[in-house]
Amino acid sequence: MKNVFSFIALGLLVAALIVFLAVPQLFAPIFRPLVQNNAPAIYTQANLFSLTLSHLTIVAIATGLATLVASALAVLVTRPSGADFLPLSRSIVNIGQTFPPVAVLALAVPMIGFGEKPTLIALFLYALLPVFENTLTGLTTLPAAVMDAARGSGMTGWQRLVKVELPLALPAILAGIRLSAVISLSTATIGSTVAARTLGEVIIAGLQSNNLAFILQGGLIVAALAVLIHTAFSALESAAARKTGH
Repeated sequence: MKNVFSFIALGLLVAALIVFLAVPQLFAPIFRPLVQNNAPAIYTQANLFSLTLSHLTIVAIATGLATLVASALAVLVTRPSGADFLPLSRSIVNIGQTFPPVAVLALAVPMIGFGEKPTLIALFLYALLPVFENTLTGLTTLPAAVMDAARGSGMTGWQRLVKVELPLALPAILAGIRLSAVISLSTATIGSTVAARTLGEVIIAGLQSNNLAFILQGGLIVAALAVLIHTAFSALESAAARKTGH
């Protein structure tokens, strides 16, 4: 019964988000009490659907690149030949957590200009650590009996990695990607400070004009997307865990 209610709630959230992005003026009566001096209740300076797609695209690219790099580093340091690189790899992936995204943007803009590129760099660096640590955990906590059986069957190191280790570690890897994606989704809003097309544009416009309705709209869209992404990756994690018998 709990799963049924969760599914219904998720469906309603998806429907509400789609309708709001497609026809935001329908929700004007809800937001109008939040504005003053006859200010607009719905953000119309840019298309909300277009901003959302741009926001998601930036997050997807940054998270995808971070996943490739971080998981590759984790695989490298879990091989006998790469074990010595673990401290260096941890230092690399910790860079994003050491420097706040705002600082990364400030450093990147003078070198590569305004727009999506500095935002991608900031999100990429910020997303490395969760994927790396989760992949590392997944690959170093594999059942010893399964690994012994794989070696005993004559599998090469590459075969064990592809057919045994990565599939068994997949739930942990997906958990890291989920965390990175949700963090990047909220952090991407600051990209609008350097002219990237994100939902932060709506929030910033609200702050500049003291329009609480704009701030709430941007925040609610990001929050709804975060819930949907979190739920989707959680479902993938559960499916992967069931497949591996965990």
